[in-house]
Amino acid sequence: MNEIKLTKYSDLHIGQFAEVVHTITEEDIQTFGDLSGDYNPLHFDEEWAKTTMFNGRIAHGLLGATFISTAIGMKLPGPGTIYLGQSMKFMRPVRIGDTITARVEVASLNDEKQRVTLKTTCTNQNQDVVIEGEALIKIM
Repeated sequence: MNEIKLTKYSDLHIGQFAEVVHTITEEDIQTFGDLSGDYNPLHFDEEWAKTTMFNGRIAHGLLGATFISTAIGMKLPGPGTIYLGQSMKFMRPVRIGDTITARVEVASLNDEKQRVTLKTTCTNQNQDVVIEGEALIKIM
């Protein structure tokens, strides 16, 4: 079994970043709907979704946001990180076939509490921002 390397608070610096890339599939939307119970026709009914401002189906907003969690929990700071909070704005829809890049970047460090504020951004394959926000985390 591989040994898990835990990042220490002292290893972090402003501007440090990590990214996770994932292409959204039909299966992703179905699985997310099954897990969350969110079967909104905007995500599952193409004909109905064509009548909306999106002109077709879109992925769940929080499906895209899950890749922020992946970047935090697996890359920066990585295993042992506690997610304390997240703010986010959904800027553009995400569709099946979109390749999402979730980026987390150290924005500030609170040495007294050893908490980290991360700028969180998801972009699509065209570099359009689809989600932007901020996360507060602590390293165990």
